[in-house]
Amino acid sequence: MDITPPLRDMKFVLFDVLRGEQHYDSLNAEQEVGRELIDAILDEAARFASGELAPINAVGDRDGCKLIDGQVTTPAGFKEAYKLFAEGGWAGLSGETTYGGQGLPESLSVVVEDLFSQANIAWSMYPGLSRGAIEALEAHGSEEQKQTFLTKLLSGEWTGTMCLTEPHCGSDVGLLRTRAEAAADGTYRVSGTKIFISAGDHDMANNIVHLVLARLPDAPQGTRGVSLIIVPKFNLDGTRNGVSTGAIEEKMGIHGNATCVLNFDDATGYMVGEPNSGMRSMFTMMNGARLVVGLQGVALAEAAYQKSLSYARERLQMRSLSGPKQPDKPADPIIVHPDVRRMLLTQKALVEGGRALVYLGALTADRALHGADEEERALADERLDFLTPIIKGFLTEAGFESANLGVQVFGGHGFIWETGIEQHVRDARITTIYEGTTGIQGLDLLGRKVLMTQGKALLAFAQEINELANELPAELTDLAQPLLDLTAQWGEMTMSLGGKAMQNPDEVGAASVDYLMYCGYACLAFIWAKMAAEAHAQSAGQTEPDHYLAGKIATARFYFSRLLPRTAAHFAAINAGAEPLMTIEDAWFDHI
Repeated sequence: MDITPPLRDMKFVLFDVLRGEQHYDSLNAEQEVGRELIDAILDEAARFASGELAPINAVGDRDGCKLIDGQVTTPAGFKEAYKLFAEGGWAGLSGETTYGGQGLPESLSVVVEDLFSQANIAWSMYPGLSRGAIEALEAHGSEEQKQTFLTKLLSGEWTGTMCLTEPHCGSDVGLLRTRAEAAADGTYRVSGTKIFISAGDHDMANNIVHLVLARLPDAPQGTRGVSLIIVPKFNLDGTRNGVSTGAIEEKMGIHGNATCVLNFDDATGYMVGEPNSGMRSMFTMMNGARLVVGLQGVALAEAAYQKSLSYARERLQMRSLSGPKQPDKPADPIIVHPDVRRMLLTQKALVEGGRALVYLGALTADRALHGADEEERALADERLDFLTPIIKGFLTEAGFESANLGVQVFGGHGFIWETGIEQHVRDARITTIYEGTTGIQGLDLLGRKVLMTQGKALLAFAQEINELANELPAELTDLAQPLLDLTAQWGEMTMSLGGKAMQNPDEVGAASVDYLMYCGYACLAFIWAKMAAEAHAQSAGQTEPDHYLAGKIATARFYFSRLLPRTAAHFAAINAGAEPLMTIEDAWFDHI
């Protein structure tokens, strides 16, 4: 079953709920952006996604990538699709015009990536990794590096990677051992091994620009001694650099993307920024990547939901408990059964709410970069810092849940390869891990983004939720009080946690994932209330019913009644504190 690009939903969120046209008019960006241009971009991206990427998704999963004589080859059709992608100018959509980009706001790249990831997440990761390299070079690269590397990345001639993880260290990059030594010609010689490098090697582009975290011989210990080095696969004179692919990881999912072990052996590299300042550059890449990974969770949830809904409408099984709904057939379609509807509505609520939350984050990123004045940019940056771990952590967990529900809707047919639904489960599983696990996101959110800032962004967001609750029309007052109760509990819970953390820092680690999930459900409640209010406003005065708008309002009520109560369990777990976790001695874990 092919993916159908959900353009109406995407445009409803972008233009109607989040007021995209006004948003783009207010930016101090390089290029003016109007509705006609955005519609044209989305329509063309949808055609590319459904026509070029979706047909090779199952092929990529089945065949995977191959390492032959030191060279990685991608599955059939991947290289040809990338050629069309580059020729279409997609690589430079939001890049700086000075270096060959189109100068459009970064949020448009996110919306386009939504379509590409729905169709083929493994393929979309190749250009997706390039975006991280592009953003790092735009922010921290020298003029010479931009002219040399950025121009090629924005044209799509070259692709990029982020080389962070090593065999002995993952998120704790302060432990890395890859070495960089200065050469007489101003370059650096890089040696070491990196693992889990997505899009680390392939046959789709002429060169690959690796952004490598490394340590100079005299560097301070820990993260203060980390530098970022550009290491191309091929040197600028066309000769092969000292970079080789040691292996392709045999993975649970995303088989069409080459996740590589890369060996750097006295490879020529170029310092980005100042020595020992690599963490700043790394977070430029990581923060953008975390938004995109959250988007991947939503995109896979979308693909799973479309398959589930189609199957539930076709599959005949038993009769409705309240009497036959299709008496002319031997059984009713399973969509009539309450539990199947529960699963479908859960998928729908997570997909549509998640999409709106990601787009909110993307538009916030626009304002952080291109806001009209310094104050607007600073406020947007604070909000983005707060939303990023929620988007990454919560929406990937929600995406995995949605994909799993898809298999359950299919029943036994979901467990076999040919239906395509189980691939989404395998592909979605990695999203909760890479670019920082859910646990890392929880620590970042609670420790850094809330407690260390005295909850500044949280308070501003809660105030906006309260304002929305007080402005909801009379027909939606059933959503208003839960929002007001939620923000009150959210604030009190956070203050209590802050007090406990001052006495025992383990309280932060013990509460962090439950806190992140609580925040995720709270953010989706806000988003669903906004969508319901907009759907209600558009429905007013209509002579003919609009099933899409009616579905929005009904799903909002489902979310508030059936999913938002999950916050109560997370609240209880947070209040239980660290004691049930930390008083258990190591030996007590044994059961053998």
